[in-house]
Amino acid sequence: MPRDFLQGAKDEYDVIVIGSGLAGLTAANILGRAGHSVLLLEQHYKLGGMATWFKRPGGHIFDVSLHGFPAGMIKSCRRYWTREIAESIVQLKNIRFDNPMFSLTTTYNREDFTQLLTERFGVPAENVKAFFDTARGMNFYDDQKTTTRELFDRFFPGREDVIRLLMEPITYANGSTLEDPAITYGIVFSNFMAKGVFTFEGGTDRLIQLMQEDLVSSGVDVRIRCDAEKILIRRGKVQGVEVNGRTIRARAVVSNANLMLTIFRLAGEEQFDRSFVDQAHEVRLNNSSTQVYMAMKPEEQIDESTGDLLFSSTAPVFRTDLLLSRDVTSRTFSFYYPRTRPQGRPRSLVVSSTNARYEDWAELSDEEYEASKRDLVETTLDAAEKYIPNFRERLAHAEAATPRTFKHYTQHAQGASFGTKFEGLGVSRALPEQVKGLYHAGSVGIIMSGWLGAINYGVIVANDVDAHLMKAPAPAVSAPEA
Repeated sequence: MPRDFLQGAKDEYDVIVIGSGLAGLTAANILGRAGHSVLLLEQHYKLGGMATWFKRPGGHIFDVSLHGFPAGMIKSCRRYWTREIAESIVQLKNIRFDNPMFSLTTTYNREDFTQLLTERFGVPAENVKAFFDTARGMNFYDDQKTTTRELFDRFFPGREDVIRLLMEPITYANGSTLEDPAITYGIVFSNFMAKGVFTFEGGTDRLIQLMQEDLVSSGVDVRIRCDAEKILIRRGKVQGVEVNGRTIRARAVVSNANLMLTIFRLAGEEQFDRSFVDQAHEVRLNNSSTQVYMAMKPEEQIDESTGDLLFSSTAPVFRTDLLLSRDVTSRTFSFYYPRTRPQGRPRSLVVSSTNARYEDWAELSDEEYEASKRDLVETTLDAAEKYIPNFRERLAHAEAATPRTFKHYTQHAQGASFGTKFEGLGVSRALPEQVKGLYHAGSVGIIMSGWLGAINYGVIVANDVDAHLMKAPAPAVSAPEA
């Protein structure tokens, strides 16, 4: 008989959270701490969404997502999670760039970038200061018409080298392009410029373990392998969720699934006004990515002068279409030294990430798909050997993940690494106006600058849900309707 992963679950909760990405986990934890009964449903056998990990024989543990986030992550984790999590966040001090225009190493903060731009790139100091001040002053409600390209042209006209320095890491961090609204770039960039780039020491496996322990202490009922099939709605109000063939009632539902999946599959467009549905159809998905996971033999180590993050490219200029091309010219290498997981076996790992289009991989035959993955691994190894001498000889394991991989494991529409473009934010925030008690917390444009953006959006939505529950005392809930 198959295992019942909902065994012991109640028939009714105050809140059901669908999905355990960092936004969903954070919303669940805050609501649990506030005294609400919370059921967290995750379709996978691990929590974390894209913030997860996998193991391979030989003691190799790979973080699925390459992660670097602003210093604000420390404050958010201390306040909404635990001190232990916050104190495990450490700075990445060696951020490298290597491309046909320039090669340099930086601590990636405003002071260092100001020095680079004025002394090495010869940009007038007043232009640099004005640019940083403008980016820092941006907020979510600013003009959305100015593009990132127009922002750069205002301060650095004709300087493609400066644009490359300023843009490549942010494209990696949240999928921004030169054609997107400038605020999708400026807010994220200024966050990083405050104090640099940080990561979690101990690996994603330790992070999620600590988060799960805190969820349990907050009273959250955590369930894996529970795939929500339908959000149940009646007369414009949430009634509950259909999950693993069982109906569980709730006064509020927070979907941490992809926004488009939430609207068009879990809820159903018939639950919304036509104008809202039309607006949702206009929301663009963000790009996906390919990644190559590489592990060194146990006795082999990487010299730490190689850096922590390396933005490498053979393309002569920075262009969005080149970043997304199947003919890969730009790779972000993340180096994991034994200190990354001090509690585990001393292993050196390298993960390469490239932006990608889902459609370039979706229609390949099985044979073509496997051949393309092998080619991705081989070309990545070729690129890595420039930075790690005799890399192939020292390698124990290598494998690739594609947009199809991410879609399979996370159910993200088209394997989107960062959910939707900026216009998704307004649609996400408007859900409870359409259906009372229905909320979304996930990757929507600039609210999602990687891990920090996900956690902070979970906070925002948790506060909204708490206010909703406090206004409406628990009623006698009628039988849900699909």
